[in-house]
Amino acid sequence: MKSYLYCTVFLLCSFIGLAQSRITDRNNIGWYATNATFVVSDHFGIHAEYQWRRDDYATRWQQGLLRVGVNYKYNNETLFRVGYAWVETYPYGDIPLNGMGKDFTEHRTFEMVQLSNSISRVSISHRLMLEQRWVGRYSSADLNDEDIYIYTNRLRYMLRLQLPLYQKGPYVAVYDEVFCGFGGNIGENIFDQNRFGALIGYPFNATFRAEAGYLNQTVMLGREVDGKNVFQKNNGFIISGIFNFDWRKTKTASK
Repeated sequence: MKSYLYCTVFLLCSFIGLAQSRITDRNNIGWYATNATFVVSDHFGIHAEYQWRRDDYATRWQQGLLRVGVNYKYNNETLFRVGYAWVETYPYGDIPLNGMGKDFTEHRTFEMVQLSNSISRVSISHRLMLEQRWVGRYSSADLNDEDIYIYTNRLRYMLRLQLPLYQKGPYVAVYDEVFCGFGGNIGENIFDQNRFGALIGYPFNATFRAEAGYLNQTVMLGREVDGKNVFQKNNGFIISGIFNFDWRKTKTASK
């Protein structure tokens, strides 16, 4: 009995120590996104998206992200993508990501594979993405532009479940995505961040559908503050417009 008591006290002390060794920065966010896919053949397509990520729901910038890529559809269950992303991150929250409180630019290349299947009426997708990142840094607080770009690697995995409420009508979806840094220059954040979303969507036609819902983002900073790890707890919503243009039909009609 005493051994169980000792173990319980030890675990409680460990959790208290872990809580005391971190700082939490809470923010309200609103993400507004547009995504477009252009199908050019049975196997190839083009992907483009832009995301307006705002702090305090809408009033201030959190981040801007532009991503483009080339799709290869191996079959109905397997999609590959390679591409490039440009990201601008702004100083938001009580503890900005950049230690000098400055905005910074990031350039990425990425490789992605998405696997899809279904169980009964539930559609399931797994997305695995590998990113090569060049993150802008300042060697001096007196500079107005980044003069150093630090190279890091990051691996991302997302699981998404989607259930139609009515045939060819609205649907609900949940997803969770975890980000892990690896290799050199990653600092404190081997665990980089986690995102959870709960959405409702509606397909207006074969070309356009919209999604909106709750978004939770947990971000770990790559540096310590006063000897403690810093976690951002960002809660808010996301609204997305998703377009799918099938250029194969246009080509066929023009012949």
